[in-house]
Formats: sequence, C-alpha cells, structure tokens
Amino acid sequence: MEILSSKTARTPSASTPVLNSECAYSFHSPFTSTSGILVNLSNFVGFHPDAVKAQPQLIDSDVCYLRIVKRKELKAPESTEPSGSTEQESQSSQQPTKLALGKEGGFKSDEDKYDTISTYSMVAFDTDGNVATELPYDDTTKSSFPAYIVESADGVISHTGLVMQQDVKEWELDEDPKPVSKYALSLEFVDNGVQISPDASTWKCAKSGDTENLWLNLSDGFIGGGRKFWDGSGGSNGALDHFLETGEKYPLVVKLGTITSDVTSADCYSYAKDEDGPVLIPNLADLLAKRGINVAAMKKTDKSIAEMEVELNATYAFDAITEESEALTPVHGPGLQGLQNLGNSCYINSVVQTLFSGTIRELSSRYGVPSAGDVFDQSLLRTTSTDATNDLLCQTAKLATALTSGKYMSPSTDDAEIRIAPRMFKHVVGCNHVDFKTGQQQDAAQYMQFFLESLDRAEKGAGSRLKNKDDESAGTPISSSLFAYKTVDRLECSADNRVKYREGAAETVLTLRVPMEAATIVEAETPSQKRPKNEDSDAPSSETKESVPTVSMKACIDAWAATSEVDDYRWPHMENNVHPGSVYSRMSNFPRYLVVQVQRYTIGDDWVPKKLEVNIDTPEEIDLSFLKSTGPKDGELLVPEEAEKPKDEKPASPAVDEGALVQLMDMGFSMNGCMRALTTVGGSNVEAAMTWIFEHNQDPDFNDPLPESGTGGASQAPASGSEVDEAVVMSLVENLGCFTSDQVRAALKQTGGAADRAADWLFSHMDDLDGAIAALEPSSSTNTADQVAPESNEVLEDGDGKYILTGMISHIGKNTNSGHYVCHLKKDGRWVIFNDEKVALSKSPPFQHAYMYLFQRADTIGSSPNLAF
Repeated sequence: MEILSSKTARTPSASTPVLNSECAYSFHSPFTSTSGILVNLSNFVGFHPDAVKAQPQLIDSDVCYLRIVKRKELKAPESTEPSGSTEQESQSSQQPTKLALGKEGGFKSDEDKYDTISTYSMVAFDTDGNVATELPYDDTTKSSFPAYIVESADGVISHTGLVMQQDVKEWELDEDPKPVSKYALSLEFVDNGVQISPDASTWKCAKSGDTENLWLNLSDGFIGGGRKFWDGSGGSNGALDHFLETGEKYPLVVKLGTITSDVTSADCYSYAKDEDGPVLIPNLADLLAKRGINVAAMKKTDKSIAEMEVELNATYAFDAITEESEALTPVHGPGLQGLQNLGNSCYINSVVQTLFSGTIRELSSRYGVPSAGDVFDQSLLRTTSTDATNDLLCQTAKLATALTSGKYMSPSTDDAEIRIAPRMFKHVVGCNHVDFKTGQQQDAAQYMQFFLESLDRAEKGAGSRLKNKDDESAGTPISSSLFAYKTVDRLECSADNRVKYREGAAETVLTLRVPMEAATIVEAETPSQKRPKNEDSDAPSSETKESVPTVSMKACIDAWAATSEVDDYRWPHMENNVHPGSVYSRMSNFPRYLVVQVQRYTIGDDWVPKKLEVNIDTPEEIDLSFLKSTGPKDGELLVPEEAEKPKDEKPASPAVDEGALVQLMDMGFSMNGCMRALTTVGGSNVEAAMTWIFEHNQDPDFNDPLPESGTGGASQAPASGSEVDEAVVMSLVENLGCFTSDQVRAALKQTGGAADRAADWLFSHMDDLDGAIAALEPSSSTNTADQVAPESNEVLEDGDGKYILTGMISHIGKNTNSGHYVCHLKKDGRWVIFNDEKVALSKSPPFQHAYMYLFQRADTIGSSPNLAF
C-alpha cells in the first residue's frame, strides 16, 4: 500500500475522455483475456498489457493503474412452462412475439441473457516496467486505499467512457440544439418542505418504487420514473403521470442521476405541450439548491437520454427480425472477421472490408499483420498514448490488424466479448466531415474517396513511421496510388479540325452512368433461380417479380468513352470565340485496382433522388484495352500550346461551403462539377449552383478538377502541407486566450489544419507544450510531406487493360443515404458475403445489383504484390 500511496492519480470529470472499455491500440477489451486492460489513472488511456510492445512508454512508474477484467456468465433459463409441456411448445413460447427489446414477449438483450462479472485491481510498476504491486480493489478493500486513489478509480469505473461519448456525440449531431425553456425563469416553486438527499440510494419513484431512471419535478420536488421508450423499455412513466395529475402546472423535470457540477450536462425535460422535449434550464442550480441539492457535490450515477438511445439502437436485434430466407454457411478466420454495426455504419464496414481484409494485399501488408500474427507487431501503432485515439494511421492499423490476424475470430456473432466495433476508426476519419461525423447513413463511394484522401494526407506526413519496404531510399507510395488513374480528353474544334489533348488529375473511382437507352428486357427469374433475400433485398420475390431492364457493363463503359458534341466551347486559339466541337475520354494508365461506381441513382421529376430499376450485366472479366490513350495521332493538327496560356492571373475563387457541396453531390453530380458550379456562384448558393449545372453539365470540362489557383478556401488547402490558414491561427489565439500564435500554428500543422483538433491537441499537451512542439519541428523542418512523393509527381502504375472482378459493394434501399450496405469479396476462389458481423459463403453473388465493383488487373493476379507497401 505504501507503494501506491506515492503514485499519481487524478479524478476524471464527466467530460474527460476515459478509455475504460477498449484498448487504444487494439480491440482487446476487459472481456477478451484474463489480463483485461490497464487504465492509466493520470491520462485515463486504457491499453492491453501486450500493447507495451508497440509503445513502451505506456508504463509510467510514477502513475497508478486500474486493471479491469470482465467476463459474462450465461444466466440460468427461467422455466415458466407447466409440467408436461412438450419441447416444441416450450421453444415456441420463448420466441419473440412483439417488437420490443428486454421486455416480456420481446427480444432478449445482453442483460437478459448474461450476468457481467467485473474484477478490479490497483497496479503499480517499478522503473523497469515490471509490476511492483497489484492489490484487489472492491467494496471490501477500497477503504484501505488512499482517498484520492479511491476517487480516481471510482470515477473511471463509473465513467461513461470515450467509446460511449463518441457515440453520444454522433447521436446528438443528428438532433436539433436544445432550446432554453421559456418556463425556466418564471417557474412556480411549491414551498412544501421537500428536501432531496444527495445519497442516490435513497431515491425512488413515489408511484412505482423504481430506483432507476428517476426524474425530479423542479416545482414540487416529486420524484417519478421516466417515460417509456418506443419499444416499451425505459421507466414507469411516474413523472409524466404526476404532471398530468397536477393539472399540467409543473412542466420542468431533471434526471437525478445526471446532475453534476457541470449543470449544462444534466438531462432536463419540459412536459409542456408547446415544448414537450429536452430543454436547457439556465437557473437549474438555483432551483436544485431550493431542494437541498448542492450541484458541486453531485456525481453522475445514471445514463443520459442520449446514452440510453445509443445503447438501445446499438443492441437492437435487427437481423433477428428480418430473418433471411436462405441459410448460408458461416466462415471465420484471418480475413473473414465481421464488424459490428454501430448504427448506420454498414457503409463504413463494407468499405473497410474491401480495402483491408486481404483482397488488396498491399494495404493488408501496410496496415495489417500476417495471418495469426501478433497485432502489436504493427509498427504504425507506435504513437503516444494521448495521440493514439486521434491518430488516423494508428486507428487504421488497429482495425486492419483485427481483420487480417484472426485474433478476434469467433464462429458465433453472439459472443459479445470479442465483437469488433470500429468506433475509434469511425470517429477519427469522420470527426471533421459534416456528414461522416454523424450517426446517419452515408454514401459508400463518397466515403471511400474521402477516406483515401484523408489517408493520403496522413501518410505524406508520417515521416519515418512509414517507409518503402522494398527500397527505403526511395519515396514511399501513398495508398491511393493503387487505385489512381488519369483520363485524357481529346477535344476537336469543328472550325479548323485542330485537336487538343487534356490530361486530368488523378482519380480513384471510375463513375459510370447507366445508359437506359441501351437496356434490354430479360425475362423474370424462375423460382428455382430465386436469389437469397439477404443478398438482393431490392428485388421482389420471383413469384411476383416483373421484368427488369438489363444494361451490360460494356454498354456503361462505352457510354463513358463515347464521343459527345460540344456546342458552346470557347477555343483559345480562335481568340476565345465559340465554336462547336467534339470530345471523348480515354485512360492514360490502368491502375492495379480499379474501383467502378455505377450511378444507379438519378433525380426524378420531383427533384428527389430515386433508384434506377435496372440490372447491370457484369462479367467477372473485362477488357479495357481499347480505352488506353495513345496520344496525338499522325497527321493531327494540334491546338498551339502558347494559345492555352492565360494573359491575366485569375482572381482567387471563393471558399466552397462543404454542406452545399454535399447537397449537390447527393443529387448525383460529380464532386468536380459541383465544385465548379459553387465556385462560379459564390461558394454556397445551392439554388444558383443547380441552375448553373443544368446550363453547363454538358461542358467538356464540367467534370475536370478546378485549377490550383481557383480552388480557394481553407477547406481545399492541402492539410498536410507546411502552410496553415492565418485567419484560423488568429481566431484560435483570440478565442482560446492562452496560447501564442506560434503554438497554435504548430498545432494546426500537426492536425491537418482542423481548428477543433488543433485546440484539443494544445490542451492535451499543456503539461509540456514547448517540448511537444519541439518534437514536431524535425519533421516540419525537413518538410516530410513534400519528400513523400506528392500526388502531382506520383508515377502511376500501369499495365495490361484486362481486369478480374474481386469485390462488390451492394446497396439495399431507395437512395445511398438510407438503407443498408453489404460487400462481397472473392477469397481463395470463393465469393464471401460480409454483412456487418455476419460473414458467410455466398450462394448467389449479386453481380447484377452491385453499386461499386472492385477489379484487379489480370497481370497482377498470381504475382507478387507491390513490395513497396
């Protein structure tokens, strides 16, 4: 005990990030091994003991650690059947009979099926990193520990935790901001002598006697149970019933277990008919003081509404409700690891499985580990404990090692102890994106492009963490180079037949429209050809299925490559006069992997996106050799190059509003076209941009990237470069008030220019801010980002134009921002379906119905991967 008394331990507040349910570097949790996880009681980062291999500095001999170990024990089944019941009758009575969770007749929650046994101990290490002492910590022993350690440990044990905080934040982003109740300042107070004890064990509903989910009426001091959720769970409804019984005079209530010194975090609700929802009560502390509650001494003991909603949505048994019509054979192992759906995160799961589960060997090599390998051998995990949860390379490696190692594989998706929930990955990728930071469904194609762009920036700034494995003296290729291709447009002027060749910027997704004019009608499938419901839920059953048009993938490719007429193009060599012309596109290189997105969605007459009812006849082998650009042909007259040079420098374009950009892209237009439209109309006017798009969407340069000088705006600045937006610097200096401009500038460079992340970085390194900045300077001074082959100078891989289909991402739903995503990947010659946590051999891969297709260049199959990765 004397050893522990000399160790550091802090008490977390309700808003402190506490990692008490998952290792920062792996998917180990308190359940996955008898070693559990260790939580540093100074910075509150949790880690598995083996993570020390990746980051030796995790062990600090001056700090006290809390070990958390948990296990689940199956509850004994409750027998309510009368004697003499048959086994069939018994099983039938246990089947769900209503849409509810954790209620009689509904689906069983984990709490219904298991008892969770938690064990805690206090750990101290010596200067060599060995355990110096470990003492059990429970209700019988805690009195022997110093008070400050007890307060710290209890705070960690009862804390919501970083994982839940991130989920709650996503939930709250989907909600409107809470209004201030108009009844707060003039609320009637009944002086009836009721005083509320600070001891939570004395609280109970005055009607039902319930001791959980309790709400205090701020007018008369009545304690009642909370309202029921949509599935029947929740509270006893005592607080609402009391409001109605008292003539609806006392509308404001607060949830007792959520009151802390930060009164703004307490759950407050108004039952008034003109509010009827969560509200803010600015004078809450004063109202509580009248009932004897000192908010400064209160601690959080209950879940907030948002936390309960997140938990309910995360555990709801959707798959059990939508029982699949065809039994598939489950598979598990390295590269066959399912991922938990966090609530509308199937688009993330599908993209991640496609990129990192082994189909793309180079990414598995860079971010994963060999089959059955140690997850902590991955060098990209080696970052400080305070940075690990917000480090994109670290969290990508953490997820990829889980997929490739087989460490967490289980034949049962019901085993909650080893479920892979990519919460930290989701947060670090999407935290600065207007859509991907929410808990709503998103477009998988947009997410893949955004993720690859984010990964490129992180890789370019990785310095010595990321090296060329084939030749360390050579530049390190970025991950998007595996998919990158450039297009070459050939424009011909009708006035003089001169030709102009224009190469576009590198792209990672080939987007194909569906030429419905080329559709043919194929007879409906017979019952014997019926597709499994789980793999093609868009299609009605074969008994009632109408004939659906079919368009071949070849027709889609031909439409992309076809020559189109240009009516109003200004030709620089013709003194910028308008003359008709023609244009077609070809590919300048064939990447190792080609991602094809089929535009299955269009804008209807009512301006609402709708899904095209069409099958895409997609073979497993395609030949794109005819798309290869051959450059100028003999005898062609080229547009003089000097005529292309602008006489005057163009003014900087306005900053493009990200929300407006997303709205336009959701209507089915390309990002470059939407960027061009918004830049033309001032940056944010969606209606004006739509008008411009309809007038110019046939322009030959409509889908071309904007020139460097015209992109403007902080959002388009290279995040990994040495430049930062000085306006953001000055804004942070003024708003934060405790940092110099040099410190803020360094933080912005480290966090890719994101203001909120820069502020977090500054506050998290306040103990030694100058030292932390000094540690960044070597990589900044050597301009590491520029050394790692900038995209403009990246030599793109090329080869034969024949491709083999190796993966598909399919979408079920009316538009890409709703419904459900699954992916199919070819593993050892067999197609496997990845439906979140369910991984199984596919019986009928949906070749005709996929939204995105992954092809691998045929000349790379069976050969060594790109060894630079």
